[in-house]
Amino acid sequence: MTKTAARSRSELAVLVGVITPAQPESMTLEYLAELDFLTDTAGATVVKHFTQRLPHPDPRTYVGSGKLQEINDHLVEHSIDLVIFDDELSAAQIRNIEKVFNPNPLEATVKVLDRSTLILDIFASRARTAQSRLQVELAQHEYLLPRLTRMWTHLSKQKGGIGMKGPGEKEIETDRRIIRYRISLLQGKLKEIDRQNQTQRKNRQDQFRIALVGYTNVGKSSLMNWLTRSEVFAENKLFATLDTTVRKWVLNDRPMLLSDTVGFIRKLPHHLVESFKSTLDEAREAHLLLHVIDASHPGLDAQIAVVEQTLVELGILNTPVIRVYNKMDAVDLDSAELFSWQKSRTAQFPQSVFVSAKKHEGQDQLKAMIEPYISSKSYVTN
Repeated sequence: MTKTAARSRSELAVLVGVITPAQPESMTLEYLAELDFLTDTAGATVVKHFTQRLPHPDPRTYVGSGKLQEINDHLVEHSIDLVIFDDELSAAQIRNIEKVFNPNPLEATVKVLDRSTLILDIFASRARTAQSRLQVELAQHEYLLPRLTRMWTHLSKQKGGIGMKGPGEKEIETDRRIIRYRISLLQGKLKEIDRQNQTQRKNRQDQFRIALVGYTNVGKSSLMNWLTRSEVFAENKLFATLDTTVRKWVLNDRPMLLSDTVGFIRKLPHHLVESFKSTLDEAREAHLLLHVIDASHPGLDAQIAVVEQTLVELGILNTPVIRVYNKMDAVDLDSAELFSWQKSRTAQFPQSVFVSAKKHEGQDQLKAMIEPYISSKSYVTN
C-alpha cells in the first residue's frame, strides 16, 4: 500500500467489551453493536469485536492481561489503528493499556479510545452553532482534565483521525491551570448565551411549545420535517443533529412551536449531559413532549428507559408525554401480530400513537392526540 493510499483509507478499529453479572452477554453484544454504529458515524471501519467474561471490568486494564495480549496480537497482524472500549476508562487504565499497545509512546501507532471519547469526537464534528461548539469543547476539557498525564504526548505525533478533534492536539502540553482557566471561560460564555436564549423563550411564552425527545437516530428530525414541511438535516447516523431547531407548526389554525432536541444514548458522558443542559431547556420548558421511539428497533424498551432516566436527570418530571412510535413501516410483523403489539403498547402507555415519517402515515392520529393539550388552558405561562 502506498503512503497516499494509507492516508486515504478509513481508520480500522476493534471494539472491546466485558460480560459481567450486571451486564449479561446479550446486553454487551447490543452495546457493542451500538458502539459499532458510533464508530461508523465517526468515520472508521470496525473489523472485530472482543469480549471477555469477568466479575467486573479490571481496574488496571479493563480486560485481563491475556485478553489484552490477544487484542495486541490482532492489532499487529492486521495493522489496526484504533482500539475502542465500551466503557469510560480511567487515566490509569489508559496508561496501562497504552504500555501494551504502544511500548514506545514516541512511536505510537495505535490509539486507545473509550466510548466517551468517541461520542465527544462525534459531537465535535457535528456541532454547528457557537453554543454547541462551546458545549462540546467544555465537555472535552472536563474529560481531559483528570487525564493530563504523560501518556498523551504521543498524540501530538498523530495526523488527525478519530479522537483528534477539538482541544486534543493543541492542549496536550498545557497544564491543569490553563485547562481550568479555559473551562471557566467557556462556562462564562455559555451562561451569556443561555441568558440570551432565556430572553428569546420569554418572548414566546404565549405560544404552545412541543419538544421532540428520544434516543438518537429514531427519526426525530424526519418527523419534524414531515410535520412542519421544513428541511431540518436528517441522516441515518447517530447524532445527525446536535443543535436545537425550532419551527412553527399550525394545527387546526392554531400556531405552535415544535423543537427538535439532541438525541440521547446509553452511557452518555456525564460532562456532555451537563454541558448540553442549556440546549435542552427547550425540552424542559415545553408544554408537551413527543417521545419519539424507533418501533423497529429490537432494544426499544431499553432505549425508552434511557430517555426517561435522562429526562429525570434533567429535572423534566411533570411535563405530559405522548409516545410516538416511528418507523412503523420497518416493523416486521404480520397484520394480526402488529395489531396485538400495538394493543399491548397502548395498554402499557395509553398516550401512544404509531406513525411512519418516511411513509407519511399516522399524522392525523398524532394530531388528534395532541389536540386536547392545545385546547387546555393549563399550558398558559403566567
